[in-house]
Amino acid sequence: MTLREVMHAHIPSLTVESTVRDAVDKMDVYQFPALVVVDEEMSPVGVLTEGDLCRVVTTRDSLTGMAKEPAFAYSSKEPTTLPADTEIGEAFHKMLSSGLTILPVVDDGRLAGIVLRVDLMQAMLLDIAESS
Repeated sequence: MTLREVMHAHIPSLTVESTVRDAVDKMDVYQFPALVVVDEEMSPVGVLTEGDLCRVVTTRDSLTGMAKEPAFAYSSKEPTTLPADTEIGEAFHKMLSSGLTILPVVDDGRLAGIVLRVDLMQAMLLDIAESS
């Protein structure tokens, strides 16, 4: 089974110009704990997690004071990505060894979707159940 088969393909993303407010709104509406920041060619250039924002808020006066700031400033730059045809076991190992909770999936360098660790765990358990 490959990432293409388990990824969330219809996901919100952020641009380099998106604000912290934009990020929080999208995380809430789409119920995703993280968003991928893409450039003009739809290539992933950052990943912003709910945890990233919470860590910044602890060093600032309030979240509301950050609302108009660029979300990209608080994202992890040059994110780890894998091609959509990568086997789920390989992707899971990569996520575990790198401490990743979200993995952008790419097709020809463009964002195709994302997977969460739990998506891969569920897919591997389903794979085992179907083969027994």
